[in-house]
Amino acid sequence: PTLACLWLLSGMTMRHRSGYFGVLAPICCLLVFLLLTLVASYKPVVIVHGLFDSPSDFQQLLGFINETHPGTNVTVVDLFDRGESLKPLWQQVEGFRHAIYPIMQNAADGVHLVCYSQGGLICRGILSTMPDHNVDTFISLSSPQMGQYGLDYLRWLFPKHMKSNLYRLCYTQLGQDFSICNYWNDPHHRDLYLNNSNFLALLNDERINPNATDWKKNLLRIRKLVLIGGPDDGVITPWQSSMFAFYDVNETVRDMTSQLVYLQDTFCLKTLYARGDIRFYTMPGVPHTLWHSNRTVYDTCIAKWLT
Repeated sequence: PTLACLWLLSGMTMRHRSGYFGVLAPICCLLVFLLLTLVASYKPVVIVHGLFDSPSDFQQLLGFINETHPGTNVTVVDLFDRGESLKPLWQQVEGFRHAIYPIMQNAADGVHLVCYSQGGLICRGILSTMPDHNVDTFISLSSPQMGQYGLDYLRWLFPKHMKSNLYRLCYTQLGQDFSICNYWNDPHHRDLYLNNSNFLALLNDERINPNATDWKKNLLRIRKLVLIGGPDDGVITPWQSSMFAFYDVNETVRDMTSQLVYLQDTFCLKTLYARGDIRFYTMPGVPHTLWHSNRTVYDTCIAKWLT
């Protein structure tokens, strides 16, 4: 279109310039300019998948973004797919960070992160440990941000362990080699969680962490944190973990502002909230595997943040 406009302008005679083409050409060029400006205004989007997923699962989400934000550079990072997603989360954080860094370097105005399920914790790990990231909006899509205490969907993986007994595996050196154990948060064995969780307890600054101050500064570089989840998820347990709420010792869900990590602002969650930079979206009727392909979820919770 740009070349066509240049040809139209250069090829006009004086008579054309004073007639119909004299009106059409400037309008054409203005429209092209506006279109290019609009397309250029969309920041790149990086998508990090969840447990047992791969980039092929996100084709509908890519289609939604291309429809509403044409020209957006969207990358679904192709790492730790399917069974590989069970690898320890710090290993995954390192791999995803190396893959995403070049995208950030080429995005002067920053990037957006859309991180699904387990991927939301990976993204928090990236944001906390990356001092020079330029993430504008971090969208956490049905992610167990305060941990997981439910096992129905993983019975095939841990057939001999009921929910109440999984701590016996997860809070061991062997157990911490499984990603799910890195954020297993048993409210009845809090001491074991604090002493043995090598990922979530560190990320939440619930264990002694010499890097805690730097990690807080790094996380606060984001402009917005968008939290999305819902009561019909069926996998994230409790589903309110996607909103930084969690069980107490009686398995009663306490909201984000009642959590010790919030009250003590251990990783700056309270600071983000005080800044007015956390958005909550509770969407009923959405099962866990459909969050990234549900058009209503996209239109209501995601699209407006991808500018």
